[in-house]
Amino acid sequence: LLHHTDEYNIENLVVRRGQPFLLQLSFSRELKAADKLSLRFGIGERPMKNRGTLMSLSVKREQDLSGWQISIVKNSGKECLLSVTSSPRAPVGKYILNVKTGANIYKPPNGPMYLLFNPWCKDDVVFLDDEAQRKEYVLNDTGFIYVGSAYRIYDKPWNFGQFEEFVLDACMYLLDNSKLKLSNRSDPVSVSRVMSALVNANDDSGVLMGNWSGIYNNGTSPVDWIGSVSILQQYYKTKKPVCYGQCWVFAGVLTTVMRCLGIPSRCVSNFNSAHDTEENLTVDIYMDEFGRIENGISFDSVWNFHVWNDVWMKRTDLPEGFDGWQAIDSTPQEQSGGIFQCGPCPLKAVREGDVYLPFDGKFVYAEVNADKVYWMVKKVNGKDKYIKLNTETQDIGINISTKAVGQDKREDITAQYKFPEGSKEERKAMQRALSFIRPSGLTPRTRMSSTVPMVGAVSQPAVPCEAVPKSGVQLEITNKEALYPGNPLELVITVKTSAPGTWTINLTGSCQLQSYTGKVEASLGCVKETIKLEGKSEMQVPLKIAADAYMKTLSSVEDEVLIHITAIAEVQGTDYKLTKDTTMRFEYPPITIQMPETAKLNKEFTCAFIFKNNLNVPLDNCKLLVEGLGIFKMSTFDEGDVKPGRIIKSEIICTPTRLGEKKIIAKLISTQIKGISAVKAITVTE
Repeated sequence: LLHHTDEYNIENLVVRRGQPFLLQLSFSRELKAADKLSLRFGIGERPMKNRGTLMSLSVKREQDLSGWQISIVKNSGKECLLSVTSSPRAPVGKYILNVKTGANIYKPPNGPMYLLFNPWCKDDVVFLDDEAQRKEYVLNDTGFIYVGSAYRIYDKPWNFGQFEEFVLDACMYLLDNSKLKLSNRSDPVSVSRVMSALVNANDDSGVLMGNWSGIYNNGTSPVDWIGSVSILQQYYKTKKPVCYGQCWVFAGVLTTVMRCLGIPSRCVSNFNSAHDTEENLTVDIYMDEFGRIENGISFDSVWNFHVWNDVWMKRTDLPEGFDGWQAIDSTPQEQSGGIFQCGPCPLKAVREGDVYLPFDGKFVYAEVNADKVYWMVKKVNGKDKYIKLNTETQDIGINISTKAVGQDKREDITAQYKFPEGSKEERKAMQRALSFIRPSGLTPRTRMSSTVPMVGAVSQPAVPCEAVPKSGVQLEITNKEALYPGNPLELVITVKTSAPGTWTINLTGSCQLQSYTGKVEASLGCVKETIKLEGKSEMQVPLKIAADAYMKTLSSVEDEVLIHITAIAEVQGTDYKLTKDTTMRFEYPPITIQMPETAKLNKEFTCAFIFKNNLNVPLDNCKLLVEGLGIFKMSTFDEGDVKPGRIIKSEIICTPTRLGEKKIIAKLISTQIKGISAVKAITVTE
């Protein structure tokens, strides 16, 4: 309990480094002063004293040179109680314990001891001086990952499950597989970097195979996971990569691994995340004359969002001032040191523009700071002509989000990654970063991933008002009706002018379905109009998309898709062009979870999941996935086809095995819809 390791579902002793634990020894006879009693703790295949992988602690000497300590607490008759304190700098992993008395060596039967990082210990480099934060970032085994689009953010409930059966063993297996020197296992910088590589399968038969193709045969579609447990358990059992992951799955699993090993960790969602391949801190977006985004012209792109992780540690390898949160990323995007890994990169280095510091500072900096440049491609005499429309400098890297400490709420941590847009400090940091980026350039990035939004009441960031240009023309994109699948999409582009005079404006608008990676899946419709406005006035131009135009795409793509609307206004008689784009998501009926508010340990209760299809379209091949850590294992209900108006109800008998607040997660997936989920808490008492 004192080590905060009582939740681990494992028979072995699990302790944190730098903190005393007790060992009870029973002898065949009383211990005499002449008996040479010593304990030996060994890690690795051939533990050796001179390598710091074998600690031999004799009861006579108070402290070993390695920083480990042993003392007798109580010695009575044949019983002896010892207190052992490992070094706060000891390598993390599995230790074999032997007890030596004279020439006899005794090996305890209950297997190796597991030694973890210790955020509660002042001398450990992962020390976190705040109990509420330790509870959230080390001990919380459920949480939310934020997805959607910049101004319509949703939460995706996720079970981290770092205490579940075989999860700790899977993490130890990864450590053993990491080729890390045993001495480097004491350093969270090395451990978090190598884990960012091992959670993806790209170089080293790691945990998860990434897939952004939309075809997920022979595997689980990335949108179907609701937690890390089944992924890590399957990996540990088969020792083969699990199919398939996208960024939020990689981030969820990496959070589990970090928390399991005792390194404080959080999932971080960056909205409008830049994918800049030309090493110039700008992302080029190409559109046709209707404002439809063209796939394939540019390698650059902007993902609706991308998820990575922050881990907490002191950076003893860097100059002073870079301790605290460090970004790491296990989504395979770019090779770093020849393999797909990323970080740890101090958030302070990103914020201040010190992007020369290890590791991968330039890469993370570009994700949150690039500029967006819009181009129009026109056919002139059969050739493509590229016309620059405008540059958006404040759109990338906004509303950076993580789950709040101790609450099921979204916390905006943008200020930890960057100074306020346009502030003196921000300009200074940008100049500093550019001085390091321009000469050597950023390494080209392969693919990054944004993701799929989910249902959830999340505080929405306010959409900022753009700076109004001289002509006073502004564009707004809204939806008149809720965006339910099966209904027409009723969208409106509003053109406003606020300066005196008469304005003739050519307006173009288009609506496309985009996958979470920003890839266009279907073009749904366009509008082209010339409108006249006088003085301070506004006009609404409707853009209506029939359900038939998009339902086929919803069924054929295995990912959840977003609705992307672009508007272009060209003011006649001037060179002035304005673009505006926004991403929205479909809305869905809810899943209701019915169960008592409290339950007794090891006493059964019933949990019911109810869903009513109040859409105008049938939902085919419905599956309900449910999981409750410490209550019941992951279960799947096949619900078949659910016609409009039909109600489905599934029940599960639950027996809680752990005390405290526990969460139950439910998710419904069908051919047409991938994004319905719900979460509910229950308190388990004795």
